[in-house]
Amino acid sequence: MLDFLKKMTEWVLQKEEELAKDCRLPMEELEKQIEVVKEKKAKLEEECQKNIQELERLLGRLESIKNIEIIKCKREA
Repeated sequence: MLDFLKKMTEWVLQKEEELAKDCRLPMEELEKQIEVVKEKKAKLEEECQKNIQELERLLGRLESIKNIEIIKCKREA
């Protein structure tokens, strides 16, 4: 499905580029599309940053657990 959306988006962009070459693309519409994409990009960046922070937290906990296991096993060995 994602591949289909990418192809459709590319097709639409090609058609808009053709319109722009003939000075038939309304600037307001293009500006609106640019703003929508910028907003989506900012939202994705925020979501990705939150996910990265959560993964970092999990990684820290796992490293801590690993260190506990290493110390405990060395003492018992």
